[in-house]
Amino acid sequence: MKLRPEMTADALNRLKRARGQLNAVIEMMESGQDCREALTQLAAVSKAIDRAGFKIIASGMRHCTAARERGDAPEMTEEELEKLFLALA
Repeated sequence: MKLRPEMTADALNRLKRARGQLNAVIEMMESGQDCREALTQLAAVSKAIDRAGFKIIASGMRHCTAARERGDAPEMTEEELEKLFLALA
């Protein structure tokens, strides 16, 4: 299934924010800041990346369901989407 802007806009925004947070964590580590702050930010980055992945899977599920409802063959099977979902879990 190809990534389409209408399917991935929210995930892309999350990833861009995560990139900024990750850059901040790297700067914290390079400048020797408190580990608690760095780890708190790192946890936020990890969660943002996970949520972006789940958003992409959810969009794919909606896209494939809509294709089935129109009578078209979906780009991915339910099993393929489940495998991707489990890879994130």
